[in-house]
Amino acid sequence: MPPRPPHLQRLGQVWVKQPVYFLTTCTHERQRVLANPQTMTVLVAEWQSARERHSWHIGRFVIMPDHVHFFAMPDVGAKPLAVFVAKWKEWTAKNLARTLDLTPPLWQPRFFDHLLRSEESRAEKWDYIRNNPVRASLVAQPDEWPYQGHIHFE
Repeated sequence: MPPRPPHLQRLGQVWVKQPVYFLTTCTHERQRVLANPQTMTVLVAEWQSARERHSWHIGRFVIMPDHVHFFAMPDVGAKPLAVFVAKWKEWTAKNLARTLDLTPPLWQPRFFDHLLRSEESRAEKWDYIRNNPVRASLVAQPDEWPYQGHIHFE
């Protein structure tokens, strides 16, 4: 294979066979309504069904009082990331509105996504998000935070 021109040197790094995305989404007006057992149950149930409904696998996650971080990886033929996240937000908002008696909207309209290109990158992001509860003075050690885990992969 001939070498790529200088302006295309990173092209081989951009195409990832099994991409893993680091996602963050926040509650509307940063309402602190998420860190509780009921929310954990609803969010985990929706993440567990993501593979069947949207062809997305969910990895590790951390639920903070006003935002959520999680890793997601598409199957071949998966719905686009924006569609998957929009549907996930829709279903979780409906279920949490009923469960917690919340008034919509629950989520901010946008979300942050970052493509993780290596195991090292994934480990760095996981280290960052699992320490969120410590930085927020919610627990002394990351493993003490009850609102974290993984679904389909680690």
